[in-house]
Amino acid sequence: MEWPTYLDEYEKLLIRMSTPRVMIDNAGCSNVTRLTIDSARKHGFLLEAVQVLTDLNLSIKKAYICSDGRWFMDVFHVTDMNGNKLTDESDLGCIEQSLETVHYGRSKCIEGLTALELTGTDRVGLLSEVFAVLSNLRCNVVDAKMWTHNGRIASLIYLKDDDSGFPIEDSQKLSLMECMLRNVLKGDNDIRSAKTSVSLAVTHTERRLHQMMFADRDYERLPIIQTCDDHPVVSVQNYLEKDYSVVNVQCKDRNKLLFDIICTLTDMQYVIFHATVDTAGDRASLEFFIRHMDGTPISSEAEKERVILCLAAAIERRASQVRII
Repeated sequence: MEWPTYLDEYEKLLIRMSTPRVMIDNAGCSNVTRLTIDSARKHGFLLEAVQVLTDLNLSIKKAYICSDGRWFMDVFHVTDMNGNKLTDESDLGCIEQSLETVHYGRSKCIEGLTALELTGTDRVGLLSEVFAVLSNLRCNVVDAKMWTHNGRIASLIYLKDDDSGFPIEDSQKLSLMECMLRNVLKGDNDIRSAKTSVSLAVTHTERRLHQMMFADRDYERLPIIQTCDDHPVVSVQNYLEKDYSVVNVQCKDRNKLLFDIICTLTDMQYVIFHATVDTAGDRASLEFFIRHMDGTPISSEAEKERVILCLAAAIERRASQVRII
């Protein structure tokens, strides 16, 4: 590794100590590739590692997560999206490099564009009205992703100016855009909860959508349309001998399931100390040993119920997502 000239030996040592060690084993299992990650324990690192794996379109079949003091050891059994173990050396090298640099915060995101965030009540025709406003304002939609859940909608739309081809930075145009879109989102019955915001910040799209729907409290609303009969079963118990709260999830397996759950627990300010993930056929069983940031377990029945609702909502949101490119 070639070091920048401005780093002294102490700074180099700190970087070496904080850089995750990644081991890839293709010989131990006949049908999966085993990834082992050793890293100093840092809040949010587990989410970043799982985010890397999902962004690389890997399917996580099993996982064992253990925190020993100040150190994390994570083991993932992964395949490609077709269920095959990974054999291409260039792909394996890309996985290793991506995981070793995860602490630099590199993630799948969109740069050089204006990010438009929308939340409000879902209804028929809303999407066409939003894009009609953007078209009239000569905004070029480069990418857009939308989730709907329990009658609510959250959307991230990436734009650039149709005339200049650059991000939209004109404050008057941005203010007009926000005002017009807020009126569209309000409709006739959503005066207080419709929200719009514009940003040039780089973010991970799907994590931001989770945060937007969580802030919108979609988990508190009753579903208008049942998207499926196979609802996730979530339970929370306290393991008093070790001061952990144990979260158990039983649901249908799907791509990005582990990311959605860890994203929600992390954004709710819980720390995952131990976890196991197991899949069989189309079913998934997940168990997490968690505490608050201050080291205490969940303390009330109301908080347990909130965790259950939030995790169920995080799992179900992908059943009704839309992407437009």
